[in-house]
Amino acid sequence: MLIAGVLAVLALVAAACGSNEPASNTSAGASGTGATGSPSPSFATLKEGVLQVGSCLDYPPFETIKHNVEVGFDIDITDEIARRLGLQVEWIKADFDTIFTAVAGGQFDMVAAASTITPEREQTVDFSNGYFNALLALTVNTQSTPDITSTDQLGSGDTVGVQKGTTGKDWAEQNLEPQGVAIKAFTTAPDAFRDLEGGSITGVINDDSSSAAIVKDLPSLKLVQSIDAKQLYGLAFSPDNPGLRDAVNAALADMIADGTYLTIFHKWFPDVEPPPEFQPTG
Repeated sequence: MLIAGVLAVLALVAAACGSNEPASNTSAGASGTGATGSPSPSFATLKEGVLQVGSCLDYPPFETIKHNVEVGFDIDITDEIARRLGLQVEWIKADFDTIFTAVAGGQFDMVAAASTITPEREQTVDFSNGYFNALLALTVNTQSTPDITSTDQLGSGDTVGVQKGTTGKDWAEQNLEPQGVAIKAFTTAPDAFRDLEGGSITGVINDDSSSAAIVKDLPSLKLVQSIDAKQLYGLAFSPDNPGLRDAVNAALADMIADGTYLTIFHKWFPDVEPPPEFQPTG
């Protein structure tokens, strides 16, 4: 499969996202020197000179497609990591519900999809160091339910939308189902927000930053509560490819130290200051 192969901040591909043929099993070793002058670990990718990255590409502001071009925070972070490793990025659209088994099975080299690091997922994949604080949020339709401002107000008769395979779904099942709330799972986050806009569900539990970006274009929807699950996003890799995970970790550490990460962060979150661990050290 893969040979040994680097971050510090971020199956079969499901039919809903289209089927992708598995990449060829060609491995390519490489090594280099990071911005701090320390040598990067040797690593391998499925295709020589290419970093194949699985993502849903429908989760702004982290990853989405505009005018046939991939854009977003995760896109810029991944592109910069690849540049430092001497690789070109090839994006592969994948269903988030099966994206971790896909990377573990050699469908692509890495997952960059605003993926929260969890013990359950770590049974399937290896994660990079965390690269973004993962908050959840409750969004409601202020025209349908103007008085709801907290998950504590939800109960029997209410339905909350979540995305399949996400920590938002896990949190809702653990915390809202006991209150009598029905949980409706969607393949993509935008699908849940469309149902909320149409008034067929009471709220959506989804990642905070993504929710804020989505509701900007939906005036009837409002993010009313942020939920700190004390979790981080990480990039995911096959357990068979620790060298690539280590190389990505080293590249990301350099990006944080030299201020590149902060520049990318402020591009996508101009009114937010990242925590100290993501601030430049140079």
